[in-house]
Amino acid sequence: MNNPESTPQHCPAPSFTALFPLFLFLALFIGAGIYYQQQGVDFAFYQLPSVVAILPAIILALTLSKQKLNSAIETFIEGIGHANIIAMCLIYLLAGAFAAVAKATGGVDATVALGLSLIPSNLLLPGFFLIAAFIATAMGTSMGTIAAVAPIALGISQQADIDSALMAGTVISGALFGDNLSIISDTTIAATRTQGCEMKDKFKENLIFALPAAAVTLVLLTLAGQGSAELAAQEIDFLKVLPYLTILILAVSGLNVFVVLTTGILLAGLTGFITINYSVTSFADDIFTGFKNMQEIFVLSMLVGGLAALMQRQGGLAFISLKIEKIIARFAARQNKRLSELGIACLVSLTNACVANNTVSIIVTGNIARELAEKHAVSPKRSASLLDIFSCVIQGIIPYGAQALLAASIFSISPLAAAANAWYCFVLAAAAVLIVSLRKHSS
Repeated sequence: MNNPESTPQHCPAPSFTALFPLFLFLALFIGAGIYYQQQGVDFAFYQLPSVVAILPAIILALTLSKQKLNSAIETFIEGIGHANIIAMCLIYLLAGAFAAVAKATGGVDATVALGLSLIPSNLLLPGFFLIAAFIATAMGTSMGTIAAVAPIALGISQQADIDSALMAGTVISGALFGDNLSIISDTTIAATRTQGCEMKDKFKENLIFALPAAAVTLVLLTLAGQGSAELAAQEIDFLKVLPYLTILILAVSGLNVFVVLTTGILLAGLTGFITINYSVTSFADDIFTGFKNMQEIFVLSMLVGGLAALMQRQGGLAFISLKIEKIIARFAARQNKRLSELGIACLVSLTNACVANNTVSIIVTGNIARELAEKHAVSPKRSASLLDIFSCVIQGIIPYGAQALLAASIFSISPLAAAANAWYCFVLAAAAVLIVSLRKHSS
């Protein structure tokens, strides 16, 4: 306990050199993406797994550490084992299990059918925005939502003679709107755990930004309506939609997220036993499949936690905070809170533009954002909301993001066209900046 090398330094001297491992990680991840993109490889920015790209960065961080090797490794392991990191990883596993079981038992198809039955024939664009939004909120994944909704949206857009790029952008918009609000989304999990706030509080704070942006988007989509089509009658099974509705209600009520997700898994399995030939073995297999689906983000979260601990121990995070502080200090003191919020927004936006992954960007910038928020009395729910919102914005408008790439492949259009028509993301960015600039701050 008295060994100075094993005693954490709460105020390390700022060091730009300590950030080199992060730069190496970004250089490898982005460089590989650019290379594969030039080679014409699909999903170019996802060819080099992030969990592999971060390994050289960790080695560099250990090499640059002023601690002895054993002490530096202990710091790294302590970062991996931080309570927030472990809790985040456990939530990922449960969220993945719920999504896999609910999909296997027909929950996704039932929800899509319910949405299609409610869409007026002359409001197809806003209708698909709402369908994608609800499914993403319930599933906690924009990618899963796009994969489920986009093929249906493509067929209907062709039938109604709606521009494919506009319909693709609409599906992306709705998916990111729902993903941003969902309490089981990996972005929500990462934002709330790194900022230390309750999911229900972050959800309510997000509504302040998301609802006005969604309302404006719906108006724009209604005005842009390009035709209509009579939709075939859909067979609706409300029982299969029940698990999604249940976890939404329980989460907003403030129930512990572990209890919420466990209840959702059991309820989704129960509906399968009742409605389809779903066995206990299939239930167990789907839970395990859900765990495997979260493997990359699970491992990456732990490795980023360890890397962040090393950079923090060597003063890297203190260096970034100091630079942001100097920028804020140039303005009037009464503006510090707003500027710190805009600083958090810029920080996560730039990181997301680099790594093309909103969850990774939140994990990488989470500690810096929390420190900045604490210094300027920005509430944890506000900083968590800003991290999620602006990572969502950037993820939706970059043509090399997974959402644009997936939608573009389904609609047979360019990713740039898909991203350019994700109107909600642009509206959300404008709304968020305006609200931060004008609105009084909540505690």
